[in-house]
Amino acid sequence: MAETFDVVDIIRTKRDKGTLTNPEIDWVIDAYTRGAVAEEQMSALAMAVLLNGLSGEELATWTAAMIASGERLDLSGVTRPTADKHSTGGVGDKITLPLAPLVAACGVAVPQLSGRGLGHTGGTLDKLESIPGWRAQVSNADFVRQLNDVGAVVCAAGDGLAPADKKLYALRDVTGTVESIDLIASSIMSKKIAEGSHALVLDVKVGSGAFMKDLDRARRLAETMVGLGTAHGVKTVALLTDMDTPLGRTAGHALEVAESLEVLAGGGPADVVELTLALAREMLAAAGVDADPADALSDGRAMDVWRAMISAQGGDPEAPLPVAPEKHVVTAPESGVLSRLDALSVGVATWRLGAGRARKEDTVSAGAGVVMLAKQGDTVTAGQPLFELHADDPTRFERALAALEGGFTIGGTLESRPLIIDRVD
Repeated sequence: MAETFDVVDIIRTKRDKGTLTNPEIDWVIDAYTRGAVAEEQMSALAMAVLLNGLSGEELATWTAAMIASGERLDLSGVTRPTADKHSTGGVGDKITLPLAPLVAACGVAVPQLSGRGLGHTGGTLDKLESIPGWRAQVSNADFVRQLNDVGAVVCAAGDGLAPADKKLYALRDVTGTVESIDLIASSIMSKKIAEGSHALVLDVKVGSGAFMKDLDRARRLAETMVGLGTAHGVKTVALLTDMDTPLGRTAGHALEVAESLEVLAGGGPADVVELTLALAREMLAAAGVDADPADALSDGRAMDVWRAMISAQGGDPEAPLPVAPEKHVVTAPESGVLSRLDALSVGVATWRLGAGRARKEDTVSAGAGVVMLAKQGDTVTAGQPLFELHADDPTRFERALAALEGGFTIGGTLESRPLIIDRVD
């Protein structure tokens, strides 16, 4: 870039609630990616953005600059329409696993670049890596080939995709600037737009186990991301979905894969099936394909695509999944209705059992996790098993049990809201 700016002037402008010009934003994102803007300078700018926000035009330019920092995947060689899904993360959120093959079975290609878990929320790649042989890395050429041959790819994003976001994401994590809606929206959407899909459906989680605890902030994030996608020519819609209580009956990698297979076989928990079908219908509509995804679950086509998708990435879809050697059962202390089952408590327990990581470089246990033998709204009797904890090491049970303490209520008023709270387009 020929034009250069003084980064301190840019920081001051945003600190004093001013508006940055398009060339200033283009320059600062590029210079930061190249290392010409120091980490402490970018952290000051990120804090100014957190405190004072970005205008609509600033945010669109900021996101475009993040996309321009790397490559854009070229999906022009894909013969079907494409649609992608992104979830902001939750507890027991295994929806991508049945969703990608289901949508592919209905005639839409699903290019799904996914991530790993951090903290109490599980990552899609960690779940899939519990399948023997499955690999997360796929070259760009194989990515397009698999989309044409199988219809769905779930894999890790390459280093060339929005490298500015990779740097900025790590910086936000250690500077108290993660919560900025503008920075969250540009982080998610820069990667998703660079992915090259025609359509995008966002699953914005709300509640105790979600990043967004508050409905108003979640709605603002959804509206911001939908606006960014639309501005970049990607048909984008968002569903606001409940994450006060976990999705399904399992939290933990191999446990969630097994539950996803139940869904693909035409069974599985009602909430997982409901959300999978709702997101599938949105993806198909956004891609312009008229099909009923429920048919592809019941007739086995989605399961066929799952097997092909896993095999294409080196996995053995018939291999037994890892099982943790140690188990501990938690029983109901009294009889009554399970009126509250808190997603965050279950998520933290799952993490402490070995399924989560505190730092990116930590390894995770494939078999660790929580099986919820009763769900919110169920009637239970004293002594009935409520949870089954799975771990590789029995010393992990004590801290997991501490996380679950106070995480559920028997008796009292049933606390619940619809799974799908709202839709933003």
